[in-house]
Amino acid sequence: MDRNDLKGSIYLFLAALIWGSAFVSQSEGMRYVEPFTFNVTRSLVGFLTLIPITLFFRIRLKKTVHLSRKEERGLNSRSAFAGFICGIFLSAASSLQQIGISMTTAGKAGFITALYIIIVPILGILFKRRVPRIIWLCALISLAGFYFLCIREGFTVSEGDLYCLSCAFCFSVQILCIDYFTKQEKKVDPVMMSMFQFLTATVISLIFTLVFEEPSLSSIFDARCYILYVGIFSSGIAYTFQILGQEKCNPAVAPLIMSLESVFAAIFGWIILNEAMSLREIFGCALVLFAVILSELPRNPQKA
Repeated sequence: MDRNDLKGSIYLFLAALIWGSAFVSQSEGMRYVEPFTFNVTRSLVGFLTLIPITLFFRIRLKKTVHLSRKEERGLNSRSAFAGFICGIFLSAASSLQQIGISMTTAGKAGFITALYIIIVPILGILFKRRVPRIIWLCALISLAGFYFLCIREGFTVSEGDLYCLSCAFCFSVQILCIDYFTKQEKKVDPVMMSMFQFLTATVISLIFTLVFEEPSLSSIFDARCYILYVGIFSSGIAYTFQILGQEKCNPAVAPLIMSLESVFAAIFGWIILNEAMSLREIFGCALVLFAVILSELPRNPQKA
């Protein structure tokens, strides 16, 4: 693994860690507000959090790289467009997941959402991206781990499961879009791209909130601690880490590392919410961790 791959893997690992810790806040916050209301408020907080961070990194960039006005306008327009496209799929994925969770068990929702570790390399083939055999093996091992971690009852397909499957597909497209925009010849500003991603998600979620829900300021205020934590850390910071990580990491390996979110969610649920973990769930976590470690081991680049 070269230095860039390692740096990218660390960013993605931190993103998964934050997402896993935010699971507690997401679960508790839903006691006060409905799904679309939670999504629009967390996205708005994420957008506001990224405004000063974007300005800070732009000032820092200008001190090291001279940008003409034309170059800066081009960088801004590319970053805004990339964030707009990614925000569409992120908003769709988040909304479909929330609807799916309300119609199926949390375990099945987590397992089906994790199918993006298989969907991403399959979609990558359509774009002529070769995936090493070891990555396919890691994805299958990880998928088996998620089965042991998430599924506690007989597996039957319901309407809610189909929503979660659609969510996994949207997440997969978002991952591939980030990979495309961050690795093309004309660079984007990853932090600005993340900021516009959440601006887009805020606008889309607001539309669905006004159409399907009746939000109240009092309920939002009651959920303020959970919304702020998820908005600042899970949305603003973790999704920016995702973009920074994918900029440097193999697109086939990235979903495996990000899938650690479910493992961390189980661990934080055990620590904070006192949710017991069975031997079956611990075995599932171990399989996922093994798959991620195996995917990060050095390989012969010519064979890959």
